Amino acid sequence: MIFNFARFHAALENKNKHMKNTLILFLGLFLASSLTALAQNDNISPARKQAIDSLALEKVKDLSKYISIIGSKETQFSEANRVMDRAEELFAPGAEMGVSSINSSEIAYYKVRRYFERLMALNYDRVNITWYDIQYISDLERQPDGRYVGVITIYQRFEGTSIETGMNYKDTTKKDITIYVEKKQTQIAGRTIEFWDVMLGDVRVTETSA
Repeated sequence: MIFNFARFHAALENKNKHMKNTLILFLGLFLASSLTALAQNDNISPARKQAIDSLALEKVKDLSKYISIIGSKETQFSEANRVMDRAEELFAPGAEMGVSSINSSEIAYYKVRRYFERLMALNYDRVNITWYDIQYISDLERQPDGRYVGVITIYQRFEGTSIETGMNYKDTTKKDITIYVEKKQTQIAGRTIEFWDVMLGDVRVTETSA
């Protein structure tokens, strides 16, 4: 019997090629399942979403209180600055806040800190600002970068009074606040802990009336 080296070599090559293709397929399936698992880990469960919604609404309510304190003429300068620092921490970097008036159709937007400084410097003897009807109008939706984005709407009632001139300005403004939810990490007792954090984005004026 004559051993056919050519046929043996061809069979060996076919076997190796088959094993290589099987290995590539296995690795592909493994990576796909791993990515799917990671994606599922980044999804927000219904219970976690409810907690995040509550946190977002709570942060908006905190902002309402801070704005009322900053705008009040009874607030001391040092206290107003301390509250501005706290309020700034609620926002994502670069966020802007809208300002409108019933005397103009224009809406001006300012960086958060600048908005607070202008609010504190308003030329009234008394300023009263209240927020109400705070609620979600756009549910959280996942973005390509992994963050979740939603929108909370509020109504702001503003009243400014000047004793010397007798001027009394009032308006009601509807505003939409963008909400960002993203996964972050922190170190606790040497361990890395992941958590979902809520940040406020732009505050946009959608409607102004007397």
